[in-house]
Amino acid sequence: MIQEKIDVLAFGAHADDVEIGMAGSIRKWTTSERNVVICDLTKAELSSNGTVETRLQEALTAAKKLGVMERVNLQLPDRGLFLKDEYIRQIAGLIRKFRPTLVFAPFPEDRHPDHGHCAELVKEAFFSAGIRKYETSGDYAAHKARNLFYYFINSQPPPDFVIDISKFMDYKLAALQAYRTQFLPGESGVQTPLTEGYLERIEARERIYGLEAGVTFAEGFKTDRPLLINQNIFGEEL
Repeated sequence: MIQEKIDVLAFGAHADDVEIGMAGSIRKWTTSERNVVICDLTKAELSSNGTVETRLQEALTAAKKLGVMERVNLQLPDRGLFLKDEYIRQIAGLIRKFRPTLVFAPFPEDRHPDHGHCAELVKEAFFSAGIRKYETSGDYAAHKARNLFYYFINSQPPPDFVIDISKFMDYKLAALQAYRTQFLPGESGVQTPLTEGYLERIEARERIYGLEAGVTFAEGFKTDRPLLINQNIFGEEL
């Protein structure tokens, strides 16, 4: 099987999760010719506003604004992201297919249970993808990505590290505004936490992280293990 080699593979439970957490960083990397792929685990079929079809189109529009190489959807069940072997194998297979240097997932401590479940599934798949005898679909060779990092959606904990997105905050907001049915539902929609000043709160959060790091805007991340200070985030010598 033909296998690719990309820089970043970012997972979210629903389309817009990745953008909320790390759209600025993604645009920063794609501007520097890094290859980024986004994977949405579900079609967000249970969302209060919008439809599966409109959400898919919004996701593709947002991905285009960020310059990602590809966006895929595993079509796992919304509100059904439980720790199942078949789901882990599907995610591990995708990691093997794209062979990313870095993998990203939502921070587990979040208001929405799907975000935590997504993190658990990706963490299991991240490890299993590197086991040579572990079987996945596609007949891809084992792949051990360099690191698994967690981005923030609804939470705002002290980050383990931040990335300066001061020049890319406008791109982040543009990508989020592509999800009109989620953040701007109009007269036919219903009120949810996303429609009540959510984008303003995200902008304020990144401003706070930036202030703490001495820049205008920054996105925060968590890691399961320390970063080496003599290397950049992609493991390249400085």
